Amino acid sequence: MEDVIDFIHTNRDRYVGELKPYLAIPSISALPGHAEDVKRCAQWTADELGRVGLENVRLIETAGNPIVYGDWLQAAGDDVPTILFYGHYDVQPVDPLDEWVTPPFEATVREGEIYARGAADDKGQIFMHFKAVEACLATRGELPVNIKFLLEGEEEVGSVHLDGFVRDHADELRADVVVISDSPMFNRGVPSLCYGLRGLTYLQVDLRGTKTDLHSGSFGGAIANPAFVLAQILSQMKDRGGRIKIPGFYDDVKPLTDREREEFSKLPFSERQYRHDLGAPKLFGERGYTTLERVWARPTFEVNGLLSGFTGDGAKTVIPSVAMAKVSMRLVPDQDPETIAKQFESYIKKVAPRTVELRVTHMHTGKPWMTEFDNPFVQAAARAIERGFGRPPVFNREGGSIPVVSTFKEILGLPSVLFGVGLPDENAHAPNEKLDLSNFHNGVIASAVLYGEIGKLRLAEAI
Repeated sequence: MEDVIDFIHTNRDRYVGELKPYLAIPSISALPGHAEDVKRCAQWTADELGRVGLENVRLIETAGNPIVYGDWLQAAGDDVPTILFYGHYDVQPVDPLDEWVTPPFEATVREGEIYARGAADDKGQIFMHFKAVEACLATRGELPVNIKFLLEGEEEVGSVHLDGFVRDHADELRADVVVISDSPMFNRGVPSLCYGLRGLTYLQVDLRGTKTDLHSGSFGGAIANPAFVLAQILSQMKDRGGRIKIPGFYDDVKPLTDREREEFSKLPFSERQYRHDLGAPKLFGERGYTTLERVWARPTFEVNGLLSGFTGDGAKTVIPSVAMAKVSMRLVPDQDPETIAKQFESYIKKVAPRTVELRVTHMHTGKPWMTEFDNPFVQAAARAIERGFGRPPVFNREGGSIPVVSTFKEILGLPSVLFGVGLPDENAHAPNEKLDLSNFHNGVIASAVLYGEIGKLRLAEAI
């Protein structure tokens, strides 16, 4: 493995130079005006897979954006494991643009970090694996495992067509483990392996009071104000202790184990520093749980957006005819997103007064996921990370959602390893997104080592 690692060290600067044009493509899947950019990025991704030595590389059209596939299946032996690597080449919008220090699609290196939209989420992290494959093939002419790459262009808009694709191509995607690099490390200098993700239910609530906005002097006191009614409704979703009041909401929640609570308590985490970094006057959450327990292992209800009435400069005395809220619930094992969505809709219809018309729109969902610490593939990844970063990783859960992890488990029956090298402060969906280049470089090494560590596993032992 030393020859592979030496190759990676030697080519460190080249990797950064090759990453920059990838980050320059504005592959924003949420904006129709960038549809051609998304396709161009898919082609760039496919071309790069070919350049590093993968075979059977192709773009596969879907009803949405293309899937990029490539593989290398020449590893010797009948019991050699196959890794399915998943990532995405699409990125988030860049708004607000004026908060970027440098243009979001002109990759810029400052103080050891590369700034650009997609640097951390997810182009930089998938590029890391491209270079690990290249290093193995360039030095040894082979990989210690078989590997398949599945890269999509709709992750940032809910992976609408991915489940169907995986189901339709299940035979082609057969593997022994999925590796995903789309998550942060626990903290700077603290590499980690994520063993659990929260799920998601996302809905929109619309209220209508009258057919048009009304003069607040002429009609105020005679009709209900949808903005005020919406505020009243939302206030009934939680009690003062942060506990969600939707009937049945907690019925299927998998409780934290004593071991998990003990491991969380050992992590280098300061609630005071956390609050300071967020700029919050005081933290708030469900009573009886620490901050890490709340964001990793407890479900939540959040209001993501509100809209009603006049919001421009100056004054306009109207009673708005409509009010809208976008809400989400982060879910934990073993909550079912569809069940939770129905429970929410039933509850909000119960508490909403008859003075307004109510409509609830179900937008998208994602299932929670969790694996075990002692999973052989997870342990292989832990050894690889220790080699790449010089210290063993901690084990953590994440508050966010990656719905495809459950897709791979349910459709393909595959365990997943979440192998992220981003940092919590890298602004993945915000202005000035960045990726620490030392973590990127260490990640290339750890990725190459991972292939070797998984290659050592006997399939009968790993499955």
